[in-house]
Amino acid sequence: MVIRDRLSPNISEFLRYLAAHPEAENSLPPLSELSRELGVGVAALREQLEVARALGLVEVRPRTGMRRKPYNFAPAVMQSLEYAIALHKDHFLQFADLRQHIETAYWREAVKLLTPEDKKALCDLLERAWEKLRGSPIEIPHPEHRELHLTIYRRLNNPFVTGLLQSYWDAYEAVGLNFFTDYQYLTEVWTYHQKMVDAICADDVESGFKALAEHTDLIHQLISSSQS
Repeated sequence: MVIRDRLSPNISEFLRYLAAHPEAENSLPPLSELSRELGVGVAALREQLEVARALGLVEVRPRTGMRRKPYNFAPAVMQSLEYAIALHKDHFLQFADLRQHIETAYWREAVKLLTPEDKKALCDLLERAWEKLRGSPIEIPHPEHRELHLTIYRRLNNPFVTGLLQSYWDAYEAVGLNFFTDYQYLTEVWTYHQKMVDAICADDVESGFKALAEHTDLIHQLISSSQS
């Protein structure tokens, strides 16, 4: 299939300007200047700017003005996902199922791209998590949980995959699952993480995949019980 090399006619004038000027990384012209250049009223541009901000495409600060941000799919996903969860809690369960399929589908490709530095980072995350679980008082290693999974898939050159995975963890926190405190469950989850990382470091992709599949089934059961 041939994809035409042209800008989409269905996006706003402001988004079209951003797409046509990828070199403008540091700062963007003020709205008054863009209004003259694009032939669009300032009020309309201001509305379009707010949409771009909600999508995580630009940021606006008092002293530096408007700045382009690196493309990230997650903000757009979260805008819709948060609304979907507000409509019905089962939407999070369905999104969690999608995330599970994404991780298993991309596991082999993602693991093969990991660098020695990435593998060391995974080992460090494991060490910190076990210290929290075995400490007094016990701490929930949620930051390590999130970072471990995102680190495994960080080398994929696909902003849509990484954006969806990032959105899962944002939603996971939004629904309060990061506060789950069952020690036996947490120990079992991190035992699977240990198996996954040990397999990654040993270049045993298939053993790691098996541990991932079993581990995500466990988390799926947790989410299902929390939604009931």
